[in-house]
Amino acid sequence: MHKKKIVILGSTGSIGENALKVAKHLKGEIEVFGIAAGSNVKKLSEQAASCGCKYAAAGDEASFSKLKSLLPSSVKALSGQQGIIEMVTHPDVDTVLCAIVGTAGLMPVLEAIKAGKNIAIASKEVLVMAGEIVMSEVRKAKVRFLPVDSEHSAIFQCLDGKKHKDVSRLILTASGGPFRCMSSDKMRHVSYEEAIAHPTWNMGPKVSMDSATLMNKALEIIEARWLFDVPGKNIDVVLHPQSVIHSMVEFVDGTILAQMSTPDMRFPIQYALTYPHKHPGSLEPLDFKKFSSLTFELPDNRRFPSLDFAHQALRLEGTMPAVMNAANEAAVELFKHGKIKFTDIWKIIEKTMSSHKLVVSPSLEDILSADEWAHKIAAGTK
Repeated sequence: MHKKKIVILGSTGSIGENALKVAKHLKGEIEVFGIAAGSNVKKLSEQAASCGCKYAAAGDEASFSKLKSLLPSSVKALSGQQGIIEMVTHPDVDTVLCAIVGTAGLMPVLEAIKAGKNIAIASKEVLVMAGEIVMSEVRKAKVRFLPVDSEHSAIFQCLDGKKHKDVSRLILTASGGPFRCMSSDKMRHVSYEEAIAHPTWNMGPKVSMDSATLMNKALEIIEARWLFDVPGKNIDVVLHPQSVIHSMVEFVDGTILAQMSTPDMRFPIQYALTYPHKHPGSLEPLDFKKFSSLTFELPDNRRFPSLDFAHQALRLEGTMPAVMNAANEAAVELFKHGKIKFTDIWKIIEKTMSSHKLVVSPSLEDILSADEWAHKIAAGTK
C-alpha cells in the first residue's frame, strides 16, 4: 500500500505539532517526508529525529548552520525559502500542509501547487493576500486544496457532494474570544497575556491574539470567499461560545447543515490529510452529556469592528485584503511590546486601509509590495 508522503511547513507551531501527532497516529497511511520551521531549530531537530523525515528546513541561514549540527545524518538540512521550495516540489511528495504564520508560506504553496502537490492549508495569509491568484493556480494544476481551519473544514464537509447553486450562505462560528462580554473602556486596558488566553481552543499566540479582536474571523471570511467561491455578502458570523459547532451552511430551501466535534485541531488536520477517506481518530467523539446547552449570539461590530474591515476589503478586493492583514500584523506586534493599547489595534488597521491606494487587479509583486507598505505604515516607520 502506498503511504501518503507529506511535508509540514511550520512544524514547531501549534498546528504543526498537532499534524505530527496525527501523522504518528496514522503511520500506516502517512509518512512525514519533510518538515520546516523558522528559527526554533532545537525543536525542529528533535521533531526530525522523532518522525524519521528525510528533509528539514530552517527559515534562514543563521538557523540553518545550527540545524545542520543538530540533525541526525539521515536527515538533509535545507535553508530559507529556496530550501523549502526544493522540499515541497520533490517528486516523492504527495501533500503539503502549510501552517506558517505570515507571508512566508505564500511562495512555497504556489510552487507546490504548480508542481502538482495537494495542499492542506492552515496559513490564513496565503488566501487572504492572494486568494484569486492561488485558486487560479489550483484550478490550472487540478490539485486538491483542503482547509485545515476548523471552520472551513466544517463548511467543506457540509458542502461535500452538494451543488454550488443550492448554497444560500456560509455561517462561520466564533467563540467571541476572552473579551466577548467586556466593554470597550475595559478592553482598552487589557494586557497581551489576557488577550492570548483563549477560552475554548488551545492555539498559538498569533491566532489566539486575533481571536480576541475577532480579526481571526475577519481573515476567515476572506478565506471562505476564495475557498468556496461565495461572495462576501453571503458569508456571516455568529458567536457560539461553546465552540462545538464549527460552522454551518444554509441552503436555498432554508435548511442548515452544521458540523460538530469537540474543539481539537487534530480533527480538521486528519480530515485534510486523509480526504476523501475517513479513518478512525485518536480522539473521543463529542459527549453530549457535557453540553447542557449550545448558545448563539450576533457579534457586536461596534465593539469589534474587524468583521466590517473584512467585508470592506472584500467589496474592494485587489490589494486591500493584503493591506488589512499586514496592518493587523504590525498593530499586534506594537500591542505585544506595550507600545499601543488593545483597542488601538482597530484604529491602526482602519487608518492604514483608508490611506491605501488600491490596485484593482494586482500581480503577485503588487500584493507583496502592498503588504510591505502596510506593515511600514501601520508600524509608523513610513
